[in-house]
Amino acid sequence: MLVEGKWTQDWQPVQATDAKGGFVRQASSFRNWVTPDGRAGPTGCAGFRAERGRYQLYVALICPWASRTLMARKLKHLDVVVGVTIVEPELSDQGWRFAHGDTLTGSTYLHELYTRADKCFTGRATVPVLWDKTTGTIVNNESADIVRMFNTGFGALADATVDLYPEALRSEIDAWNARIYPALNNGVYRAGFATTQLAYEEAFRDVFAILAVLEAHLEQRAFLVGDRLTEADIRLFVTLVRFDVAYHGLFKCNLKRIIDYPALTAYLTRMLDVPGIRETVSIEHIKRGYYSIKALNPNGIVPLGPKWAS
Repeated sequence: MLVEGKWTQDWQPVQATDAKGGFVRQASSFRNWVTPDGRAGPTGCAGFRAERGRYQLYVALICPWASRTLMARKLKHLDVVVGVTIVEPELSDQGWRFAHGDTLTGSTYLHELYTRADKCFTGRATVPVLWDKTTGTIVNNESADIVRMFNTGFGALADATVDLYPEALRSEIDAWNARIYPALNNGVYRAGFATTQLAYEEAFRDVFAILAVLEAHLEQRAFLVGDRLTEADIRLFVTLVRFDVAYHGLFKCNLKRIIDYPALTAYLTRMLDVPGIRETVSIEHIKRGYYSIKALNPNGIVPLGPKWAS
């Protein structure tokens, strides 16, 4: 991580632990918002007006949090408005790395963007990052914020026919988000990066309890909320599509695979068939990235399966 703007040690997956030895995720540090007129958003400072070509999204295709933002960008047809830079899938000793350097900033590692934004930054350099080319700083590095920013913050530059967070469904979307995040989105990480048997078993039970709930819920419906794809589906999809490829084996979430749940498998297929979604998914990057985590896979061997992902 960075301490006072300086890289201090080789990259490690476990950020912090609780009293039980459970994985604790770092909170995001940059929380400004792009808005149609440049006014301040729900958090942060004003000054980030929606403009074509002004912003760049930095992502890793292995990362579910970053992939949320890629999906929202595609669904809102912001491809020609917000550029994208993809880091290498393998995690280096200094975290995320650019294959041939970042053409915008000349950086070799993502953490250099953080110190450009704040020369005394302390914390981990995570993706996604929404970068402002005009002011040369990070707007936001919280995926949940960026998804909602892409939904409404770019005004007429985005596709108004797509609403990922419709007002009439917000309470239901928020309720699903609140259930899925701790038990599944972060639950697989709590299992994979647990440092005690107790913490692992607690996370493991949470993961498969919520999968059973989701399987029953999706047996008679196409999407999580209402009859349309929403933000809640984006949050669920990014974990499901990585489950059999990485979490089932590497993260020890091996009670069942997603392919063993008929409704969830059908749902995953429907989501992949939504125009634009499949191109945000790289099974190659997912496998290469997760299996490059030395703490979990010291020999770096990448599995050939599963069959459906070959």
